[in-house]
Amino acid sequence: MTKAANKAKVRWNAEHYKQVKVSVDTDIAAVFKAACESAGVSMSAILSSFMAQYSGLAAKESKEKSAGAGPFSTKQKRRKLVDAMIGQLELIRDAQEASMENIPENLRGTDAYEAAQEAIDLMDQAIDLLSAIY
Repeated sequence: MTKAANKAKVRWNAEHYKQVKVSVDTDIAAVFKAACESAGVSMSAILSSFMAQYSGLAAKESKEKSAGAGPFSTKQKRRKLVDAMIGQLELIRDAQEASMENIPENLRGTDAYEAAQEAIDLMDQAIDLLSAIY
């Protein structure tokens, strides 16, 4: 990119975007970054989408746009989001499994342990179902 083109891009971004600084736990940031990279989506895109949904902007915009427009309008866009969901579920499942490995043997038959194991099984099922969509 030429110097002039870079300046134009910086100027355009300054006019159309607002930088938001977010402080999060380093583990959360690392897991989030890895999930975004594995899904091939930018962290900014996911955070922007969440902010729009959380603030109600996404619902308002979806009413104003035609039925075919928006973040879910193409198979490729939906696939990227599904891949991101799968990545997140895999990370959560792996963390839960690691946590369960640290539970003492005498507590492994408890209701809490069984519920945690069932949650892992359900996450595996969800991952399989999401993977089968496309």
